[in-house]
Amino acid sequence: MDEILHSPQRELPRRRQRKGSAPAGGERAERLKERFSKLTDTLGARSEVLRRQGTRIYHRVSSAIAGKPKMAPLPFLAISAVVGVAAVVSTLYSPAYVVTVDGTDVGVVREQAVYEQAAARVEDRASEILGYDYTLDHTVTYSSALVERDELTPVADIENYLFDQIDAIMKSYVLTVDGQFVGAAADRAALDQLLEELAAPYVNENTISVDYTKAVHITQEYIASDVEQDVANMMATLTANTNGQTTYEVQKGDTFMALAFDNGMTMAEMEALNPDVDVNKLYIGQILNIKEEIPFLGVETVDTLTYTEAIECPVREVEDDSMYQGESKVLDAGVPGEALVTADVTYVNGVERERNVTSSTTVREATEKVIAVGTKERPTWYPTGNYIWPVYGTITSRFGYRYIFGSYSYHSGLDIAVPYGTSVKASDGGTVTFAGYKGSYGYLVIIDHGNGEQTYYGHNSSLLVSAGDKVYQGQTIAKAGSTGRSTGNHCHFEIRINGTSVNPSAYLN
Repeated sequence: MDEILHSPQRELPRRRQRKGSAPAGGERAERLKERFSKLTDTLGARSEVLRRQGTRIYHRVSSAIAGKPKMAPLPFLAISAVVGVAAVVSTLYSPAYVVTVDGTDVGVVREQAVYEQAAARVEDRASEILGYDYTLDHTVTYSSALVERDELTPVADIENYLFDQIDAIMKSYVLTVDGQFVGAAADRAALDQLLEELAAPYVNENTISVDYTKAVHITQEYIASDVEQDVANMMATLTANTNGQTTYEVQKGDTFMALAFDNGMTMAEMEALNPDVDVNKLYIGQILNIKEEIPFLGVETVDTLTYTEAIECPVREVEDDSMYQGESKVLDAGVPGEALVTADVTYVNGVERERNVTSSTTVREATEKVIAVGTKERPTWYPTGNYIWPVYGTITSRFGYRYIFGSYSYHSGLDIAVPYGTSVKASDGGTVTFAGYKGSYGYLVIIDHGNGEQTYYGHNSSLLVSAGDKVYQGQTIAKAGSTGRSTGNHCHFEIRINGTSVNPSAYLN
């Protein structure tokens, strides 16, 4: 019997089964009943022949034993006839029953229990599909028959016939995804086309294989007649988005808030996915969890691509004692090489997930790149290229737009609340370019770190450095306060690159 789908349970009115065509065994059953009748007549005639033959044999035997028979003639003839009939029947045929349901012959079974057990199984499965107890309502009769051993009706044929008489159940092609029912159609081609249309946007002339991110099956089964058969609704189910989760590697300039907003998340949602992350201190290469919308059924394709790829120049370093340690200068940039690459690229819904290079041929060799590296000892004030926190405290205002003093305004740095007189330290080494009172900043220190990078330290109560001083990373340059336009003791800290304020949280270590 075909596998039956476990449909969602629903209350349906009980219906009487419809009349349908009987299995192919119905006509054969009629023939078998005719055979039984003819065979009965034939066996009767055969018995008469056997009786006459027995009479002749009896007289011959009687003469042979000088008229002293061992058995009376009539019992001998009767036994001979019965033995002959039994030999013919047992050799050629087996007794069976033709099953008639509501006047229609549906098959031939060896025992009546075979049909009764099949009907019970159909009732159990129908009840499971429909969600209520279903009972077959038939008038069943049995007629004796003699059949050859290979003429019994397969039980599956009888079960399928009984299922076909139930109006509330139909035989259909069913689409499931990871075992979850999606819909059904009378024509399998409709479901095949649905899956092709789902994959079509991701298939091109380079595509060598198409698959799906979940197990997809189309099977022919008995299901409830009122299940979803609208192809458009099935497509909507397959493409509906669900909330998933993926990872992201922090790049230079990223901030926790910006990543949240860029991915359609609130800060609270982002923090819930990353409970162990300090939102004020991201570092390059850090892995964050990001919310991702994932379709119910994704399409996985593999494309074979051929493209050119640059070959990096081999690097040779030469020492230069005129530069500080950590400094470098390119003397000869060299010329990158070129390779012709063939790769199998795996995509999920058009987004690359994996790249497997199958061949690479060098078209042009790369030339050497020469870099001079400094060997002169670095002074203590020399910039390290990394920024440390000038103070440690509670961040009361972040970088970006904020509501303050009764209106929204752009905040170019971080406000870090600390007690009055807390030591403010240089975030990195460099040269002090300004130390004094500057409008809303109050007492302000500006340090130039080279390469167009500067740091600002505002609202100080007092300053400990002057313009032109060289300061090292971590050196105390001021004492925190609340001068200028301020509502409390804190350090206003900015990082500017080529004159533009950037989010300090993306640079602080």
